[in-house]
Amino acid sequence: MQRSISDQKPIVPLFYIVLYVLYSSLGSIYPFLPPLLSVLFVLFSRALKRGDSIAVILITFCLLVFEANYGYLLFSSVIYFYIQYKFIMPKIIQNFSCNFCIKISYVLFTYLGYFTFLTLISNIFLLEAPEINYYIVYYIVIEFFIVSLI
Repeated sequence: MQRSISDQKPIVPLFYIVLYVLYSSLGSIYPFLPPLLSVLFVLFSRALKRGDSIAVILITFCLLVFEANYGYLLFSSVIYFYIQYKFIMPKIIQNFSCNFCIKISYVLFTYLGYFTFLTLISNIFLLEAPEINYYIVYYIVIEFFIVSLI
């Protein structure tokens, strides 16, 4: 039995993963490169909405690379992204009809909420709290423009 040509999934997502790993490695060296955390959240939420488990696994791998590069707790971003997708974003979408406001909230809740989540986890487990630097404002502005294009 032959598969339809439109049913085949290309290897392109694997290429994107390799590019993200290289970009993330460069981002840990050069702090002016944003870590693309909110872009990963948008892709994560779209993959969950479509039910695409392969895309969720690939994005989870990208998040693990992000955590390893910046020294955060293992699976903390995946857990926070799922909490944000399941509980926070439906309320935001329900209360705001403005597409601009929803995209801004994606970026703000991804960065500020994630660092709040890390602080909460570090207080619970008596770990060192993550440091928030001034680059985060720069990251929020840059990634808002990137999320607007998606």
